[in-house]
Amino acid sequence: MPRHFLTDDDLSAEEIERLFKLAAELKARPVQPLLPSKNLAMIFAKPSTRTRVSFEVGITQLGGSAIYLGVNDIQLKRGETIADTARTLSRYVDGIMARLFDHADIVELAKHSSVPVINGLTNSFHPCQALADYMTIKEKKGKLEGLKLVFLGDGANNVATSLIRMGAKLGVQVVIAAPKEFWPKKEVLSGTKTKVTDKPKEAVRGADVIYTDVWVSMGDEAEAARRKEILKPFQVNSSLMKLAKKDAIFMHCLPAHRGEEVTSDVIDGPQSAVWDEAENRLHTQKALMVMLMK
Repeated sequence: MPRHFLTDDDLSAEEIERLFKLAAELKARPVQPLLPSKNLAMIFAKPSTRTRVSFEVGITQLGGSAIYLGVNDIQLKRGETIADTARTLSRYVDGIMARLFDHADIVELAKHSSVPVINGLTNSFHPCQALADYMTIKEKKGKLEGLKLVFLGDGANNVATSLIRMGAKLGVQVVIAAPKEFWPKKEVLSGTKTKVTDKPKEAVRGADVIYTDVWVSMGDEAEAARRKEILKPFQVNSSLMKLAKKDAIFMHCLPAHRGEEVTSDVIDGPQSAVWDEAENRLHTQKALMVMLMK
């Protein structure tokens, strides 16, 4: 049976640490033929800059190749079942990466796939982003255990969920600062020591990492105005950053809506780690593909 990576709970803390070590080696020497002639199918129901480029470049640097499959390129949109799509693709490729809306769809894809399936993003989880995030934090801070990461904004979104789940394994104290209607679900918090508050200024005191994400995700456009108004007090700006530790870093999974969830002086400032974070999507995903597809 193939091994899949659908949520942050699919890798143990020890496996994540081994993945970081391999990712660092691949970062130092990018072109290594560890997956010669392997083919990765990339299904995109949601468009992306970082996910597409990092996976496509990554598999190429490993000696393989990628096939981009938008929803208009395959038969899913015309009624073919996810199960039949999974069975068919499994006969052609060595791995499948999917960026979908409903998490149940990627679970269904993996259930019927005979090759590894990687979650490139669903509405519920973004585990590949969390891998890159925690690798970046470890690079910047030299450790993960005992650090405090504060996520501000929509604390119920997929990025926050993955930061919570993976952070708990790695010994990071995750704090969610969000309006009460945007707090994580109880099942997301289960088994973690995550703290949740609606007071952003109190939350960021003593923080090692300040993290935010867009307030209006794909699929939430209909309530954009309401979301922006409710989340306005949770904007990351220079005043808020001053309340964190002096050596705190700022992170954002991108794309950023400058002037909304973060101001330009922060994202372009000396504490920003967003570009290293974006780069590390490439290295961690390469390590993940090697772990699952070799």
